[in-house]
Amino acid sequence: MKIFPTLMLLWLTAFSTAAQVKLPKLISDSMVLQRDSKVNVWGWATANEKVIVKFNNKSYKTKADDSGKWRVVLPATNAGGPHTIIITGKNKITLKEILFGDVWFCSGQSNMVHQMNIHDVTYAKEIAEANYPQIRQFLIPTLSNLKGPQNDLPAGSWKPAVGEDLRPFSAVAYFFAKKLFERYKVPIGIINASVGGTPIESWTSEQGLKDFSTLTATIQKNKDTAYISAQKNRPQVNTSRQQSDMGLSGKTKWYELSYIPKGWRNIAIPGYWEDQGIKDLNGVVWYRKEIDVPESMTGKPAKVFLGRIVDADILFINGKQVGATTYQYPQRRYTVPDDLLKTGKNLVVVKVINTFGKGGFVPDKPYYLFAGNDTIDLKGYWQYKVGEVFIPRSNAGGGGIAAQNQPAALYNAMISPVTNFTIKGFLWYQGESNAGRPEEYAKLQPAQIIDWRNKWKQGELPFLYAQLPGFMDYNYLPAESQWATLRESQLKSLSVPNTGMAVTIDLGEWNDIHPDNKKDVGERLALVAEKIAYGENIVYSGPLFESSKIESNKIIITFKNTGSGLTSSDGEELSEFAIAGADKKFFWAKAKIEGDKIIVWNEEIKDPVYVRYAWADNPVNPNLYNKEGLPASPFRTDQ
Repeated sequence: MKIFPTLMLLWLTAFSTAAQVKLPKLISDSMVLQRDSKVNVWGWATANEKVIVKFNNKSYKTKADDSGKWRVVLPATNAGGPHTIIITGKNKITLKEILFGDVWFCSGQSNMVHQMNIHDVTYAKEIAEANYPQIRQFLIPTLSNLKGPQNDLPAGSWKPAVGEDLRPFSAVAYFFAKKLFERYKVPIGIINASVGGTPIESWTSEQGLKDFSTLTATIQKNKDTAYISAQKNRPQVNTSRQQSDMGLSGKTKWYELSYIPKGWRNIAIPGYWEDQGIKDLNGVVWYRKEIDVPESMTGKPAKVFLGRIVDADILFINGKQVGATTYQYPQRRYTVPDDLLKTGKNLVVVKVINTFGKGGFVPDKPYYLFAGNDTIDLKGYWQYKVGEVFIPRSNAGGGGIAAQNQPAALYNAMISPVTNFTIKGFLWYQGESNAGRPEEYAKLQPAQIIDWRNKWKQGELPFLYAQLPGFMDYNYLPAESQWATLRESQLKSLSVPNTGMAVTIDLGEWNDIHPDNKKDVGERLALVAEKIAYGENIVYSGPLFESSKIESNKIIITFKNTGSGLTSSDGEELSEFAIAGADKKFFWAKAKIEGDKIIVWNEEIKDPVYVRYAWADNPVNPNLYNKEGLPASPFRTDQ
């Protein structure tokens, strides 16, 4: 009898909680709703529970279905706010600071992920002065689900582009939104769902991939719990260790001030160790250098810039760990404690771990220590010693799967919960992870576009995307290129109605898959939006190949999107054109502008058949533009 009241209380509490009207994480305070369109407000309640949504002095009534789902459609509303929305069932929820404007769903891999915070040096002034409370981002956490679509997100909130809240914004999406806000003076909402290193098929639903038999077979296999469990338990494929790290295994660690170095050799920073006498080493290499620090740099905040390191690193200063990064792409920017630097000699030690390819410090990046107005250059000769050698081993079958890279996995967890939310259009920056399968991408991207439009049920929503920039080594001879083929596949997606592409071939960096210039990417995408989504009569794209014809020993290329005329961006002769006969052996060609056409030839090729432009991973000088300052897309005629 004493236990019964307690059980009754627990039961009533559980029942009361179950009866609560609940909203998806996306429907929350400070959200931006799509202006001039009917918008959905939805959620969950007790089966058949009556729900009332109050907005603009009107009430919209509905009833949850047998499974507890409910939805109300609010009428088209002009841009502005703030508004309040009140949802009442057996409980009451009040949503505040709601704006109506334009909402863009922004997605892709790491170049869409990259936050303003990562580019805080390049955009330091932008961050310091940010005051755009009407630009807001909802950042979706990284999630994957192999079994099927989810109906909500575990976390997330709307944040304004004001002060420190700007730091987590996608840099590309922010500059896109800022340009549109300045142009149209309406609130801009960004829903950011992006994950580094992920392929396009992971962002597409199972239904969207129905024509790709291999991918759909993988989806079905991944739904098998026993199979996934077996994959997780498989041994990893990487390396076996010959020894433990000698830099940490001795009585005195190599980063400690009391350690006396023996057998260390000179090596240059920046640079890869494979280029400096260490052959084909995967393992751990320690670097050390003593630097003289003036009194003016002590007792104040300091930072160390260590460029980019392949693959992982740990930084020690005067025997204390200052920072660490576990993968190769982000630039290293470490904060030094105020009391760590001392006047005179200071010891800097970096432990570098590399598992594949060339290891070490990437060239053409910043390497220095600074405090106040003083800077110490860290480039030059250091000392190094190998701490550990990894021995490759084979293991047939691999070591499990990465869930976020599986087909439909990111769609299920990060996109499916959002598809009820009315939007203006899509923004997409991805392709790097599909560069090894570029021809397939020509089918995957149109399938993705159609799939997303089907899921949102808003017709042919604008789909805007960035073409991949230049990346990797410059090649001074005509060559084949998977990255160029991937760009070609992206170009082909323009055949899908209501799509637009920003050419970024000139915005890359040879030594970084994450180029620092995110502003121009975002603003070029905004220019595309002005044309495709807002109907402006503007030049929004650089020249795009339209057709070619052969006349004697020359090939004449015609373009669209020539704007007010074709031009060379640097005032020099056009470069990056190659020409070939029927044998498809390409040689560099001369090229000149005649109206909206380019005449291409090589005196040694008497019977030309094919032309290519900027066909390389990273073309050296792709200087064909229109006079509006927008670059031509790379192309070829030999398909």
